Amino acid sequence: MPKHDYTKDDIRNLIKSENVEFLRLTFTDMFGMIKNVEVPVSQLEKVLDNNMMFDGSSIDGFVRIEESDMYLYPDLSTFMIFPWATDSHGGKVARIIASVYTADRKPFMGDPRNVLIKNIENMKAQGFDAFNIGPEPEFFLFKLDADGKPTTQLNDTGSYFDLAPLDLGENVRREIVLTLEQMGFEVEAAHHEVAPGQHEVDFKYADALEAADNIQTFKLIVKTIARKNNLYATFLPKPVSGINGSGMHINMSLFADGKNQFFNETDDMQLSPIAYNFLGGVLKHAINFAAFTNPTVNSYKRLVPGYEAPVYVAWSGSNRSPMVRVPAARGQSTRLELRAVDPTANPYLALSAILASGLDGIVNHIEPMASVDRNIYLMDEAERQKAGIFDLPDTLLAAVANLEGDETVKDAIGKDLAQQFVDAKKIEYRAYRQEVSTWEIDNYLDIY
Repeated sequence: MPKHDYTKDDIRNLIKSENVEFLRLTFTDMFGMIKNVEVPVSQLEKVLDNNMMFDGSSIDGFVRIEESDMYLYPDLSTFMIFPWATDSHGGKVARIIASVYTADRKPFMGDPRNVLIKNIENMKAQGFDAFNIGPEPEFFLFKLDADGKPTTQLNDTGSYFDLAPLDLGENVRREIVLTLEQMGFEVEAAHHEVAPGQHEVDFKYADALEAADNIQTFKLIVKTIARKNNLYATFLPKPVSGINGSGMHINMSLFADGKNQFFNETDDMQLSPIAYNFLGGVLKHAINFAAFTNPTVNSYKRLVPGYEAPVYVAWSGSNRSPMVRVPAARGQSTRLELRAVDPTANPYLALSAILASGLDGIVNHIEPMASVDRNIYLMDEAERQKAGIFDLPDTLLAAVANLEGDETVKDAIGKDLAQQFVDAKKIEYRAYRQEVSTWEIDNYLDIY
């Protein structure tokens, strides 16, 4: 979604010409949930002058009640009008993504967007201009029940690249693509994924901040269009047992002076020392930033053998079983593809952790293990150990424990926010442990 250098007058004129009646100032909480303050256009000047306040004490990961007054500073480049009417006389709603500031007008570092901005500034201080991100988010479409509540009944029985009539989500997916294009996204591909009811829409890469904003907007649009078609879209990594889960592969590269710093035509794989070191940092910290890239109990139901999701920390230029793959394109398109991330990740925090890990690799000249060019799933444990391959965490609790020991990742997020995240995820895991699952009843009740 290309950014626009909107001025305040541009926005005033667009609101008037497009009959916009409400403004949504959106921001993201610690868990990646989109929040918003909606105001009538009569409050536009207050918004444009950075004087819109809200109560931060009610938002996860924000502040205590005695420090609750916070400001929303709109990023004018993210102004966007939703392409649908909101009432009987055609009134529209516009969206502006905001960063959160404290009562004394300083960036609030409990705001995940500000965290990513800080990490991008650190990157630029090291001589790089942009951390480009191409996300590949997947989602499922489920039917709604008679009361309009989501079920786990899939809307089709299609598979990879299938067409109608097997792909009954084709029309919904097409409407999602058209809506995204109306909103300025450059959609590169859209197709049915491997599992029944599963879909993927890929849009053009952007710098990390814009990409994170785009991911949040994408999720909102997918859910909105699905609901409009009497379906429910979910980004849950593993909503159905026995079939593939949903990932959000992250394609990434570093640029400086307009050149891709991951490319080196003289290397056997045409990768630069910067690329190898960045990769080395990502591999080193992967088990520790997993709490941010895979932040739910359900995330670890996807990261199991047999369903194409990565389970092992390794990399390859040719096969898809390792966690990191190097796609075939070279030159300005040279990139690393991190395949472990899932779409429940808060994109601002996940990209912050990944970027900081890669930069740690560059600063400390961390070399990656050797490329693994055979199917890791067919290797036994001894073979994996010999190749230096180790496992990703298999539970959220293990991921959080790993995070607690990684100062690089915690510094990237900010010690206070990281600790709040850890505490919240421990509570979440304890709540999960207290529940008795259907699997336990089905497998144990008759025999014990």
